[in-house]
Order: sequence, then structure tokens, then C-alpha cells
Amino acid sequence: MFLPRTLKLFAAIVSVFFLLSLPALVWPAYLDSPAGLMVAVPYLSIYLFHQVGIPGLLENNGLCGWGWCAPTAFGWGFLATFWLLIVWIFAWGLSSLGRRQ
Repeated sequence: MFLPRTLKLFAAIVSVFFLLSLPALVWPAYLDSPAGLMVAVPYLSIYLFHQVGIPGLLENNGLCGWGWCAPTAFGWGFLATFWLLIVWIFAWGLSSLGRRQ
């Protein structure tokens, strides 16, 4: 689980995701492209988790009038932990596929 190959693959996946998200800082319309949608899915998943019933993820408990509520500090931490765990499990699975015994 903590083999160097898994760590390298995890770092590569996180780096590619970070590089794919950089254009959104300069060009907001980038989020409408297929790569931008892939970048936006982890952020938008917080609304799914809120809908499922996990409390404390959104400001004002999700009651922000006509706008979308921003995530709380707990919400950001929850998202980061959840998606990094998913990427870690994915990297672990990929690295175990190519390992010889």
C-alpha cells in the first residue's frame, strides 16, 4: 500500500490534476470544456454530499437564497480527504496490477 511505485503514481495523478486545473484560474470559460468539467467534478461533489445528508459542508447549512453556498472549512477538508483517498486507492490498484511476484 505504501510502496514507492504507489507513491509515484499518486503524485503523478495529483500533479496532472493540478496542471489541468491551472487554466481555470486565468480563463473561467475553461471549466466548460471536457477537461474543465473533469476538474470541476470534485468541487461540485460537495453539493451531492450535502444532499445525501452530511451536515456542516456548506455555509448557512446550504440556505443561501438563489446562489450556491460556498463550502465551509470542514467542507473543504472533507472534499480534500475524500478525493485524495479515492486517488490513493486508484493509484494503489493500478500499481498492484503491474507488480510481479
